[in-house]
Amino acid sequence: MAKGKTDSLRREHGTWAPLESNRADKSRADRVPATPQTLSPSYRLAYADNDFLCREDLRPIRLQLELLKVETALAERDIRSTIVLFGGARIPAPGQAAWAARNETQKRNLEAASVYYEEARLFARMCSEWSAGFDHREYVVVTGGGPGVMEAGNRGAVDAGAPTIGLNIVLPHEQAPNPFVTPDLSFNFHYFAIRKMHFLMRAKAVAVFPGGFGTLDELFESVTLIQTGRMARIPLLLFGAEFWRRVIDLEALAEFGTIAPEDVELLQFVDTAAEAFRIVQDFYREEPA
Repeated sequence: MAKGKTDSLRREHGTWAPLESNRADKSRADRVPATPQTLSPSYRLAYADNDFLCREDLRPIRLQLELLKVETALAERDIRSTIVLFGGARIPAPGQAAWAARNETQKRNLEAASVYYEEARLFARMCSEWSAGFDHREYVVVTGGGPGVMEAGNRGAVDAGAPTIGLNIVLPHEQAPNPFVTPDLSFNFHYFAIRKMHFLMRAKAVAVFPGGFGTLDELFESVTLIQTGRMARIPLLLFGAEFWRRVIDLEALAEFGTIAPEDVELLQFVDTAAEAFRIVQDFYREEPA
């Protein structure tokens, strides 16, 4: 084999690889003359055929790919653990109008909730400053990558000069990633289930701010995994005690018997970033700072 070809394969795979690469074959296939045969969809390389990959019966393959793509990227960056921020996309930054409000009551409530935007930003900055002591391999801030509390979390990490992850998802209405997500750590999902797996696979703490159905879904996914022992117990912090005690009556569930009394203790109510950060630090106090 010519030296140039050998060097090319080594660059492609990082080690000796005698077989031709997929990329090289795709490049060749793209350059073949246009004939009725080569223009037929059947002639496309399977792994480069988007129409084929989007077939309904290939859903299991797409699930695997969606799990693997993000996992590979995070592993290559050596990101070992994360701090997860969940919360409402509709909560504006202080001084901004409540764009999602449908009436004056919602406008008043959402604009008052901008305090949570600030607390999310501060909490993310504090976690990211702590993460610097671990070369940004531990305690990396991850959000859903969208607006509101998610933007605040990514923004707080940027305030600290840290990398930050955004796990966006395709929705009926357009949702572009917020500008504070680190570009090569900005991911997009089709499957909610795989996205939620990535939120929790490296989580060392989960902070949940006021939000809607999506936030509730993420909260209950997290607490269910911990309650059933499928996930290690980690700090699960509910920002805004007044909001959460009104929305979820944990004591009523325990009194009725549908959860155990001790299950109430899986969740901790906090109101400030400083309070939440102390809980996380104390929980992992044996780790080097």
